[in-house]
Amino acid sequence: MPSMIVISATAVPDHLRGALTRWLLEVTPELYIGTVSARVRDELWTSVTACTADGAAVLAYPTANEQGFTLRTVGSRRRTPIDFDGLTLMAFTRQGQEIAKPL
Repeated sequence: MPSMIVISATAVPDHLRGALTRWLLEVTPELYIGTVSARVRDELWTSVTACTADGAAVLAYPTANEQGFTLRTVGSRRRTPIDFDGLTLMAFTRQGQEIAKPL
């Protein structure tokens, strides 16, 4: 069953941006929204993870949990999703600082 996804892709190659616009609508620069199946979502994310070298990308899609969505991230980023008792929180770190792993 198709569901809505949101992908934010920062500093990624132009060919990846073109590939994303084949399936999703680029509503603002580097922000893509669309309704696709889980298989297409996973294939798009595979393409994003393969091409995100110095950039960063975030994928948000609906799931059956307390928040109603799941996040996936890739690339050099300053925010990292962390599971905190079933809730996803974003850990913000300064550049060069390592993030503590949750217990």
